[in-house]
Amino acid sequence: MSLETSKTGEKPSPYPWGEGRREQATQQSKPVQRSGGVSVDSTSGSQVKVNWENSGDGNTLFQESAQAGHVSKAESAAGEVGVPHSSVDLHYFKRCKEPRGDTYAMRRGEAKDAGMAGATRIVTPDKVRQLQIALYRKAKASPKYRFWSLYGELLRIDVLERALDGQFRNDGGAGVDGESLAAIKPIRRQWLEQLREELRTKKYRPKPVLRVMIPKSGGGKRPLGIPTIKDRVVQAALCLMLMPIWEADFHPRSYGFRPKRRAHQGIDEIVRAVQQGYVEIIDADLSKYFDTIPHRQLLKMVAKRISDGSVLGLIKSWLRAPVVEEDKDGTRRVVPNRCGTPQGGVISPLLANVYLNPLDHGVNQCVGQAQMVRYADDFVIACRSGHGPAILERTKRWLKAKGLQLNEIKTRVVDIRQEGINFLGFSLTRRKSMKGRSYLHVEPSQKSRAALQQNLRGILSQWTHWKSIAEVVEEANEVLRGWSAYFHFRNSTSVMGTMKRYSQNRLRRWLWRKHACKHGLWTHYTEERLHTHYGLMVLPTTAAWKAAR
Repeated sequence: MSLETSKTGEKPSPYPWGEGRREQATQQSKPVQRSGGVSVDSTSGSQVKVNWENSGDGNTLFQESAQAGHVSKAESAAGEVGVPHSSVDLHYFKRCKEPRGDTYAMRRGEAKDAGMAGATRIVTPDKVRQLQIALYRKAKASPKYRFWSLYGELLRIDVLERALDGQFRNDGGAGVDGESLAAIKPIRRQWLEQLREELRTKKYRPKPVLRVMIPKSGGGKRPLGIPTIKDRVVQAALCLMLMPIWEADFHPRSYGFRPKRRAHQGIDEIVRAVQQGYVEIIDADLSKYFDTIPHRQLLKMVAKRISDGSVLGLIKSWLRAPVVEEDKDGTRRVVPNRCGTPQGGVISPLLANVYLNPLDHGVNQCVGQAQMVRYADDFVIACRSGHGPAILERTKRWLKAKGLQLNEIKTRVVDIRQEGINFLGFSLTRRKSMKGRSYLHVEPSQKSRAALQQNLRGILSQWTHWKSIAEVVEEANEVLRGWSAYFHFRNSTSVMGTMKRYSQNRLRRWLWRKHACKHGLWTHYTEERLHTHYGLMVLPTTAAWKAAR
């Protein structure tokens, strides 16, 4: 977005690619309202509230009318998002009070980073950040505003560069076209210019998605869709602009794939709810959520915030992109994608959050009855005693109207005082402290511990004796670092000690057998020698119950 201030009477930019849909003014323009450098008309559409469990036609919680701004030519040139003549208010949100203060961004001045690198791991420069701030401020101040000119911002070379940087950082594989990041790196600039030209001339077309099956922790396999690198870059670039818009709408108790949010904060929220007396827990599990999202209903929800026809067309083309499946013998076949958003697509987590956002708001509006905490497609509803079954039935009706369903086998209603639950890899059980006070004990679940042990067994086995000690120890340390970084949280001291001893014993026996049992198992390969001489990582065994920030 250009930082130049438009002159009065200047006509809007004639760029053919900034073609967001906009109604023509049929009456005299009203005074223009400014919010965060985005000029809009002060009129607003009516908002009709609907019961959140409405299941007749699958409508969302709020049915919002389309909103079209009637602005003068001079003001539209200054306030149009996507036109190089718009001005941006560079004041960050630290000292600003927005009309709606119900999201995390109002705490500790975090709004200046809203919609930024946290979800896509892209470090944004100042100009891109200024664009994101303007979009977030406008979306926050005007809950019913529809952004109608975003395609032009997609053509900015700095936006495309940041999107490509994210792909290099993730180091993902090639799609169906076989184009790899290594092949793009030497011709990076030319590759981006060519992609930009395809977008400008509307010749860009998404390629089919390569589907691979990856094993699930609980058994079975899960489909993973891998778009081409070109498609992933365009999706990431569009995410840089769409993320701050929907960040203004997302509920604060939604933690999955959002900037400055993580799973630990969701666990803390459940602990607080139990402390407040919400002891009846709905442990829910959506059945194949990413693969069953209806395209039509999802696009309707996206269109409530985005009216740019070119942007909506891009999202639709990504959703409808065919899938290429490969058999065991290497034979490939192309199948149509009639529903769902592929796991592996950059924009898929954002769209998944958009589709369940009405459920977040609807359940949490039951003040005094329930609190819902969601991380992507995993969610827990903490209810007051006696309200659990009724809330569960209403949730089922809402999901059915949206074309989704719960896994009846895994979904259950439990009293946390009698039975624990597993959520996001942690086990949550009610216990009593040494002083006799009840508290919610949070530690790595049994399945999470078993997964770490299985990984260590694969690294430290008889089949790896041919490798060097340094190489094997580094592989084990990589697994231990990742596991401890996530699970060293709250009441994990005891489990960390157990896993520490397990890792020591596995390495000790591996070294003993590698050296043909020449040395004493316990006298030579002491605990100190394993860590100082061989470099095995020491798992932390100090208290880590402090709440996540």
